[in-house]
Amino acid sequence: RQAPGAVAGIVGAGGPTGAVLFGLIFRQIEDQRRAFWIMACVVCGAGVLSLFITIKGHRGMLFGKDEDPIAKLNVPVPDEEGAEKTK
Repeated sequence: RQAPGAVAGIVGAGGPTGAVLFGLIFRQIEDQRRAFWIMACVVCGAGVLSLFITIKGHRGMLFGKDEDPIAKLNVPVPDEEGAEKTK
């Protein structure tokens, strides 16, 4: 089952959501150095966690294996009776 629209929506929403969250961090924390430190930790943490993302049928960054989509493709083979009807 594929949902490219949902994936694009989630990825597209990440930018504005991150901007709002980091804007709130800067608003709540007086010390800019500390606010940048928090942002850096969040970004680095997200990068490390992204190593563990796996998508069904595809190899992850650290483990898993790719599945051959052609091997699972079910192509109907016409039978002799069906072939005679089309002639």
